[in-house]
Formats: sequence, structure tokens, C-alpha cells
Amino acid sequence: MLVTLFRLLSGLPLSWLHAIGTALGWTVYCASPTYRRRMKENMARAGYAPLLRRAVGEAGKSIAELPFVWFASEQRLLRAAVLEDWDLIERTLAEGRGLIFLTPHLGCFEVTAQVVATRMPMTVLYRPPKKAALKPLLEGARARRRLALAPASLAGVRMLLKTLKQGGAIGMLPDQVPQQGEGVWAEFYGRPAYTMTLPGKLQQLSGAPVIVAYGLRVRGGFRIRIARLEQPLAGTPAEQARAVNTAMENLIAQCPEQYFWSYNRYKTPTGVAAPEAA
Repeated sequence: MLVTLFRLLSGLPLSWLHAIGTALGWTVYCASPTYRRRMKENMARAGYAPLLRRAVGEAGKSIAELPFVWFASEQRLLRAAVLEDWDLIERTLAEGRGLIFLTPHLGCFEVTAQVVATRMPMTVLYRPPKKAALKPLLEGARARRRLALAPASLAGVRMLLKTLKQGGAIGMLPDQVPQQGEGVWAEFYGRPAYTMTLPGKLQQLSGAPVIVAYGLRVRGGFRIRIARLEQPLAGTPAEQARAVNTAMENLIAQCPEQYFWSYNRYKTPTGVAAPEAA
């Protein structure tokens, strides 16, 4: 049923979906005290409290635009999404060491992999949904064109490493809270956040360069912006994680109102010692 609904919604103009998303964002913000409190606290901590009203609407757009991103035809998607600096990606891949994309919850983070995969194969890390009803939607919609999915498991990590060693591209959300044993505590906007160590490990094992990317939401579509991390992720896992978080903070500063501030970035995963005791 969800797949059918998303397919129907994908036929609407993107501007309509964004208008629906703005209303959705404000509905959730007004209806949920927990959502409202977390969003306010996270934005204030990062110094972006004055952008709260704009961020509420943008958060709703990030949900309402998914039918278009996942189910619109490739032609419609490419008319709406402009990929900047493609030559940088080509030059980086030409080095023959693979490529690691790090895309935070900024703008339309789903559109980046979808558009890149229209030009070359790509494998992305994802966490399988807990609810079985969501699996056909999340997996079927994402795994299309030349986009492959690697589950957040040991088997998935092997898939990612194999792709890199073959000179291919992989992607992941570096600001997604990992499970026990998959991260370290590293500062993010002045507060310890449990941060994945996988980007640093994969770079050390493969030598692959890192590109940070995000899909900026603009009138009528998206502009996918990228930049290469010139310095490798070196040092201890904690130092690597902090370097990733710093890179994400710099990226968010380019359009802070489009970051997903309601995400529970500072939660303590089950079985993980709190940062004070870590």
C-alpha cells in the first residue's frame, strides 16, 4: 500500500510536494512537544536558533519530497537535480582507489546517491527498517538504477570494502547514530555525540579519498554540491570521528536551515556507556 501511495504522490509537481511538506513540518512541530524541544535545543546549541521557523518547514519538505526522489522517472529527477562539479568525481575515481561519499542529514540527502547512480554504479550503507511493512518501500525505492544497498552489518561492510578495492564508489550518512561497538564519542557542536568510525576504517583499509556532499533544496529542485576532504582521516578512531564531525559542521554552515535538527543525534545507544563514563 505504501509503495502504491508513494508512486501516486510522485506524479505531483515537486513544488506541490514541498508545499505539503511545509504544512506537515509545522503540524508535527506543533503536535509533538518532544520533537519541538529537541529541535529548539539542537539549533540553539549550534548557534542557529534564529533560523528555527525556516527549519521547521524544511524538515517537513524532507519527508514530502521522498515520493518524487524515489519514484519519479529518471528524466524528471535529472531535470530537477543539478549535480555540480562532476569533473571532481571523475578525477577522484581516476585515481583508482575508490571513493567514499559522506552525506549528512542536510537538504535532500536521499537525492545525492540517486543522481550519482544515474552516471555510475554506487553502493550505499543503510539500516534495514525495524517495521517489516516499510521494507518494500525503503529497499525497493532506493535500490534502483545502478544503486546497490549494503546493510549495516558485517556483511554490508564487506560489500563496501570490496566495492572500494574494485575502484567503485560508496556512500553513507556519517551523522547517523551507530549501534554499540560501531562508534566512539566525539564532539559535535560542543557536545559528545556517538559517531561512527566506519569512514576512517574504510579509508585506512582502502586508501580511498573522501568527498562530502549534500542536496541543497532550491526553488523547483535541488543542487547537489560536493567537496573533497584533502586531509586523510588519520589518528585514533576518536580523532577520525571528530574530523568527520567537523567536516559535517562546515557543510551544515552552508545552509543550516536545511539540516534535520529534530534528529536525536545525542542519544546513547543500548549497551553503550554514557560519554561521562566512557
